[in-house]
Amino acid sequence: MSQNLPSKNVANRRRFLTLAVATAAIVPVSESALARARHDHSKTAASGSDTQKNAASDQKTFQTAVVLRDLWLGHSFWVRNVSVAAIDKNDSAMKASEKQAVANAQAIAASIEPFYGAPARDKFFKLLAGHYGAVKAYLVAAVAGDVSAEAKATQSLTSNADEIATFLSQANPYLPKDAVQSLLMAHGGHHIQQIQQLRDRNYDAEAQTWEEMKKHVYQIADATADALAKQFAKKFS
Repeated sequence: MSQNLPSKNVANRRRFLTLAVATAAIVPVSESALARARHDHSKTAASGSDTQKNAASDQKTFQTAVVLRDLWLGHSFWVRNVSVAAIDKNDSAMKASEKQAVANAQAIAASIEPFYGAPARDKFFKLLAGHYGAVKAYLVAAVAGDVSAEAKATQSLTSNADEIATFLSQANPYLPKDAVQSLLMAHGGHHIQQIQQLRDRNYDAEAQTWEEMKKHVYQIADATADALAKQFAKKFS
């Protein structure tokens, strides 16, 4: 089990888990769309076309962030269901959960199509499928107690995070690669930690991980919405 991990695998896992439990220390890509919207809505309404334009932009950014939050939370929810089904050896639940996980990945990928087109949507879906594939590979390895396969899956998660960060940073200059990669590495760490806790029936700890994971995917969604609003200002005006 985990106490027999080779040093390299221990280092990889430690890196993921440290990022997962320290997400508050990650420098956000930009100010939270939801936080900014709440702040703006608390102000006394002012006159003038610039103020009206800013209010409209903030509202559209807010709405975009809400949609993206729901999509990313759906990703976490269905991957968790896949994990529970695999651990319980419930094939029918596994099949149904995987179907929803794939549909959710398609929806996340489709969210960028209005901005970057169908080819970008397809590329993003392929990358998201790689993320899910790496998480599932770790899940299967963890259930089987296969330390070597766990290490391989962890490396796949790391490589995939780099690929997604490269893709998004090249598409949007307001999504710096290093910041996006840090966000994705922490997200991958949450998956790993959650799988371990579910496997070990450590449900109290997993409940805390779920809360951290939820807050973190909201950070991903907010950062994406802010970056889209900056890059496509006319669409948000």
